Amino acid sequence: MRKHIRTSAWINLMYLPALIMFGLFIFYPFIQGVRVSFTNWNGYSPDFQWVGLDKYKALLQDKNVLITIKNTFIYGFGSTILQNFFGLLYAIFLDRNLKGKGIVRTIVYLPVIISPLIMGYIWYFFFQYDGGTINDVLGLFGKEAVDWLASGKVAVWIITFVNTYQYMGIAMIIYLAGLQSIPKDFYEAADIDGAGGWIKFKRVTLPLLMPSITINVIVNIIGGLKLFDVIIAMTNGGPGYASSSLSTMMYNLYFARQDAGYAAALGNVMFLMIAVISITALIALRRREVRL
Repeated sequence: MRKHIRTSAWINLMYLPALIMFGLFIFYPFIQGVRVSFTNWNGYSPDFQWVGLDKYKALLQDKNVLITIKNTFIYGFGSTILQNFFGLLYAIFLDRNLKGKGIVRTIVYLPVIISPLIMGYIWYFFFQYDGGTINDVLGLFGKEAVDWLASGKVAVWIITFVNTYQYMGIAMIIYLAGLQSIPKDFYEAADIDGAGGWIKFKRVTLPLLMPSITINVIVNIIGGLKLFDVIIAMTNGGPGYASSSLSTMMYNLYFARQDAGYAAALGNVMFLMIAVISITALIALRRREVRL
């Protein structure tokens, strides 16, 4: 018994490096961010004053914050829906005995390994007004060039498309693994009952894919709600804050406006928003999972 306790104690000590790293690089900066949000610190000066809840009150009156929250929801939920839809379609397509499916899988997954910042610049050269690939193609057909990124509403959906294109490969791989783990007996039983393709998908495939759906939805929501790199590369949040997310607005508040207190307050609100949405979605999806 003592030997078992001693062994468990040594095993628990193995957690220490991870806990120390977590404390230094996650927990401590988070506490510092909360502290800074109650000050008027500019991010550089050693001098600052405590202002209490003034920064949080300013958030409620800032129209730009409402715009960025709306954009953030589009990035988060729009990307989640599209990534899961196309990821599942590709997974169903590749879950067959097809020649060259390994090549297709590689092509779909390839964008994942590219830096999001680089991916943003690649697509920027497609959509830019002067010399953009799309406008050059339009010019060949006698059409006038379109400033695709000048409108915030259009830019938001273009950015959502780019984010979807880059990361739907992850959803595809997870769904493909889920499809391949479903026992064939269920489909054989459905065939005996005379079920068609749609009924089998609805009654067999979809319920048994719920663990994969849960993983994809949570990962996609968190990634979309904190989207940053692609926005910076394609529009820098502009024009104005029309295509900005909470992450890019926080970046501009800190470095452009030198208002670290306001940026920290916005960051804390963003953290709470993502935590509440992701935890709620996780609980709701977990309840729908089917245990084999």
